[in-house]
Amino acid sequence: MSNKNYITEAFIELGRFISQFTTESIEKKENILHNDLFFDGFNHQIKLAKEHNGWFTKQNIQFSLEGWSKQLTKNKLEQWLSNYTIENKNPKTVAIIMAGNIPLVGFHDFLCVLLTGHAVLVKQSTNDKHLLPYLAKYLEHVAPKLKGKIIFTEDKLENFDAVIATGSNNTARYFEYYFKNKPSIIRKNRNSAAILTGQETTEQLDALSEDIFRYYGLGCRNVSKLFLPRNYNFDAFFNAMYKWNPIINEAKYANNYDYNKAVYIMSEFDMLENGFLMIKEDQSYASPIATVFYEYYDSTEALKQKIELDKELIQCVVANNFSESEVPFGKTQKPELYDYADNVDTIAFLLKI
Repeated sequence: MSNKNYITEAFIELGRFISQFTTESIEKKENILHNDLFFDGFNHQIKLAKEHNGWFTKQNIQFSLEGWSKQLTKNKLEQWLSNYTIENKNPKTVAIIMAGNIPLVGFHDFLCVLLTGHAVLVKQSTNDKHLLPYLAKYLEHVAPKLKGKIIFTEDKLENFDAVIATGSNNTARYFEYYFKNKPSIIRKNRNSAAILTGQETTEQLDALSEDIFRYYGLGCRNVSKLFLPRNYNFDAFFNAMYKWNPIINEAKYANNYDYNKAVYIMSEFDMLENGFLMIKEDQSYASPIATVFYEYYDSTEALKQKIELDKELIQCVVANNFSESEVPFGKTQKPELYDYADNVDTIAFLLKI
């Protein structure tokens, strides 16, 4: 078996293992490799991740795991990798500096590095440090040749050949300076937008609510900005959002909602709100928690030009028949393996270093 197939098979087994932890239930299945050794322990790691980070609810952790279990299948992995020639005769060590805004947000980079035959040196965010090391142990148990190729560190990064780093615009400047002599992918802040016409179906707006509220809107793929035709009627939009109203019972979200609402009122900003979501006219893409910004457009052509100009600020655009690269309503937090962050092909980068 080739090295690529060996590692691919390990990730397929990992997908089967994490398929036991879905949004519907956590249920131990038969015929999962090393399940007696790992199932209870991973369940405990989910609890630790939830206790450590108030944004990591059990539901959101399991949503992330369920998404990955659907991607780590033989068909999906083979179809994705068939676009590349992976023969790594000169493996390197690739450092990954991970964000911690949503559960397992750095997993795709981790997957790409190992599938291309490199070793990985991981520096995790303190906000998301429980899940991946445990899954790495499972991988090493399934595929013992991976032992020594997966290293986690909390110290200064040393002895690596390339780097993939994700952070804020401020940390990105530091990364660009610090790693200027290494091959790198440096990711900055991005946000996602949705384009509405006023002709959306109830189902489309209902799906859009998932793009806005999943992970409390903390992901770069979450919709934080709406582009609307002038004289847009917000009634259907707010009706579709209403099923998420229990979110206001969660303390961290409620605190942000109350704080941002107070700021807007004191600043005498115009905004619409429904008790758990505020929408405010604003040109920025990055809205605070519990807030979605909106901006009016006068023509589709002008809007296409604006989005092209702002493409470095945008992760994805949710729309219906607007552009070839659009994401369907409800799919922003269900990316496919080929949906690369910032549109930078991570596998192609790793095959060139």
